[in-house]
Amino acid sequence: MTIRVAINGYGRIGRNVLRAHYEGGKRHDLQIVAINDLGDPNTNAHLTRHDTAHGKFPGTVAVEGDNMVVNGDRIRVFANRNPAELPWGELGVDVVMECTGFFTSKEKAAAHLKGGAKKVIISAPGGKDVDATVVFGVNQSVLKAGHTVISNASCTTNCLAPVAKVLHEKVGIESGLMTTIHAYTNDQVLTDVYHEDLRRARSATMSMIPTKTGAAAAVGLVLPELNGKLDGFAMRVPTINVSVVDLSFVAKKATSVDEINAMMKQAAEGELKGVLGVNTDPLVSVDFNHDPRSSIFDA
Repeated sequence: MTIRVAINGYGRIGRNVLRAHYEGGKRHDLQIVAINDLGDPNTNAHLTRHDTAHGKFPGTVAVEGDNMVVNGDRIRVFANRNPAELPWGELGVDVVMECTGFFTSKEKAAAHLKGGAKKVIISAPGGKDVDATVVFGVNQSVLKAGHTVISNASCTTNCLAPVAKVLHEKVGIESGLMTTIHAYTNDQVLTDVYHEDLRRARSATMSMIPTKTGAAAAVGLVLPELNGKLDGFAMRVPTINVSVVDLSFVAKKATSVDEINAMMKQAAEGELKGVLGVNTDPLVSVDFNHDPRSSIFDA
């Protein structure tokens, strides 16, 4: 059975969802049937074809009336601020990928259900009312048929959680502190402008910018046994893509570098294949651009 998907919010994440779909070989399992975004369809098509971080789209993208046509697939395009007014029921939408960054609680994201969608996946940390926070490869087993709105957590949590899972299962984690050296994002600015966070008010292209992150604490949502044991902060840096997580932790039992490297390699080749990778080459961040894995452990 083909799962019918709609994308709400066609910015950085929404476009990457579409691109991952067409590059990932899942076209027979999933079908993107609609995109809702307030932007002009021709501009969105252009940004799909030409991506500064990921390069030219390996296919065809055009706009025909109320449709964006991608590799011959006709995708309905809407521009409605209220998800409850979107015709998800008429289009037979099974899952909405909620990528706006605005509808991050179950209460707000449930507007898609009123529009006729069956399920919603929030592409960001969710509110306390979401049915579950899920990091694929770590805790997808918690999903239940009755769940209607779930969160996929943040990019940093998706990077940290697989590594934390392996470490905790093998040697145990008493406590830990994470630092993410993070590429800049759309909530930063090119030149100094007003922002509630005075550090984020400064130019993203000129400084390393310390800021807060809930990614480490959020690991406790997907690995309850680590709840309250991890903390962290972020350092935004002037790169467009690929971020680094540095984790220092207190192990429950004695271990070694070789032992940890071996356990990561075993997990990457086994239960976490496709989610976790292991790198042994002297690479830098740009070498991992466009890598589909959630986390790559640097051994």
